[in-house]
Amino acid sequence: MPKLPFKRISVVGLGYIGLPTAAMFASRKVDVVGVDVNQKTVDTINRGEVHIVEPDLDLVVRAVVKEGYLRATTVPEPAEAFLIAVPTPFKGQNHQPDLGFIEAAARAIAPVLEAGNLVILESTSPVGATEAMEGWLAEARPDLSFPQTAGEDSDIRIAHCPERVLPGKVMQELITNDRVIGGMTPACSEAAASLYRSFVTGECVVASGPRVAEMAKLTENSFRDINIAFANELSLICDALGMDVWELIRLANRHPRVNILQPGPGVGGHCIAVDPWFIVSSAPEQAHLIRTAREVNDRKPEWVLKKVQAAIGCYLLANPAKTAAEVTLAVYGLAFKPDIDDLRESPAMEIARSLSATHAGPLMIVEPFIDSLPRDLKDASLVTYAQASEADINVLLVDHTAFKNAAAPVGRKVDCRGVW
Repeated sequence: MPKLPFKRISVVGLGYIGLPTAAMFASRKVDVVGVDVNQKTVDTINRGEVHIVEPDLDLVVRAVVKEGYLRATTVPEPAEAFLIAVPTPFKGQNHQPDLGFIEAAARAIAPVLEAGNLVILESTSPVGATEAMEGWLAEARPDLSFPQTAGEDSDIRIAHCPERVLPGKVMQELITNDRVIGGMTPACSEAAASLYRSFVTGECVVASGPRVAEMAKLTENSFRDINIAFANELSLICDALGMDVWELIRLANRHPRVNILQPGPGVGGHCIAVDPWFIVSSAPEQAHLIRTAREVNDRKPEWVLKKVQAAIGCYLLANPAKTAAEVTLAVYGLAFKPDIDDLRESPAMEIARSLSATHAGPLMIVEPFIDSLPRDLKDASLVTYAQASEADINVLLVDHTAFKNAAAPVGRKVDCRGVW
């Protein structure tokens, strides 16, 4: 590995991407200051512990904190390179991107910027977000020059380099995956590339600018979303025609040039469920297919809820002495994908919330990757797989490995992942 050209790095936002990235740089024996607005998160990291579930992350954080290479704080400090990895949610009901966290991060680091610093936006962002970030920095620090006005001679280097990792494999893919880097100028791109080359074994590919780098990440996730929407729509069609969608996909995938993904209860997470809307917001008159795929996937939880209600109805017909208040319902999985604890944008969470609000009887939740239920599921109970296996209606939403390796429950089943 080449020697890191930066002696001190600041990572702003210590979540699912920021903390692994900070830990990776610190493992190269570089002074890393992590910044987060959550004091509890800061305290946890400074104890050498982690607040998220990600294989191997706890081992690396424990080691680099103990060795003094990683320290967390709520207040930005001077550094040579700043990486911003904060959320980019929606605002309002029309899926418009909210850049408020990026703006807050930019204005927070602005007072400690010095000539020669590099600022990289890692947050998955709508097209133009990196330029907006530069604008906020320039507004806060008129004494410094920035690429949009000073070009290659700017005091501050600005670039976009989106994360491209899979939850559950973040520590591995941070190293092995290619990085797409879009600097405001060639000098900005080279500065960012030199930073990542310190631990990335994949190729650091330089894009023609930050907008292309932003669009590349959005395109990757939109491609996945469209493919999942095809599988989800097939599941609706097969249900209407009385076919087994799992058998259909298995047979179709025997064609050498066909690889249909698996359907599910929807699409979740802070990437695939969000990023396509960023493209739609940038080009609403052109993004017809991307919008339609998003709508197909967003509507899938409603279909699942109807299947659950139908299963309850069938159960009551078979057990006329019982009422709906006596029907025990078990939901298996809340995370947005298997074997992680991340509930962000999870369709399983959406379904569980609806069932909690509408089901008159007991509701049990099986989610082995969390210790307590979110507040909006306070009327449900968190139980083990064994405790839930005697439920009257069983709804599998996430195919955790533990679920796939266990015997199917005895009650009626609504299987959204083809496990049972």
